[in-house]
Amino acid sequence: MKRRRLAPEEIDLWRRVTEQTERLDPVRSFDPETPPGAQSAPRPRRNEPVFPHKPAPRRASHDLVPTLQDRLNSAPVQMDQKAFGRMKRGKLVPEGRIDLHGMTIDRAHPALTRFILSSHSQGKRLVLVITGKGKSRDSGGPIPVRHGVLRHQVPQWLSMAPLGPLVLQISPAHISHGGGGAYYVYLRRSR
Repeated sequence: MKRRRLAPEEIDLWRRVTEQTERLDPVRSFDPETPPGAQSAPRPRRNEPVFPHKPAPRRASHDLVPTLQDRLNSAPVQMDQKAFGRMKRGKLVPEGRIDLHGMTIDRAHPALTRFILSSHSQGKRLVLVITGKGKSRDSGGPIPVRHGVLRHQVPQWLSMAPLGPLVLQISPAHISHGGGGAYYVYLRRSR
């Protein structure tokens, strides 16, 4: 499609419109208490570039849900504070462990359920659940893919029935026990 040229009367009309309008000032924000005629900052000249302020740095993630690490760290401590501190420093030795590394969700969920139920029935208090850190599978598409599926699923499984009533505390493991790829699960006493 070919663009047409403006007629002289259209150019004249455009000039009259631009002479009668005021340029919006991006520096000045709307203040309902300031009268419309008052100006807070000097207006830039017509061809002068306007740089009101340095833009804020962008966040790398658009995820509105707090990270799993933030949610676990902000959870209230249900167990003894002294024992919790020792556990976080890696001083408590887990009485049992399960490695879910490389399992699919369909295999990992029943294996975790069996392990927690049997550990609780044996009277164990602290167990280690190894999930692995997960592989980065984000292909750069429009929908982000979570990093480490099991790492995100295990805390949810541990908080739901039938495991929820048995679990007292979930915490990321110390680096000596697997760090970000493992969880300490502190179980309630069996009655």
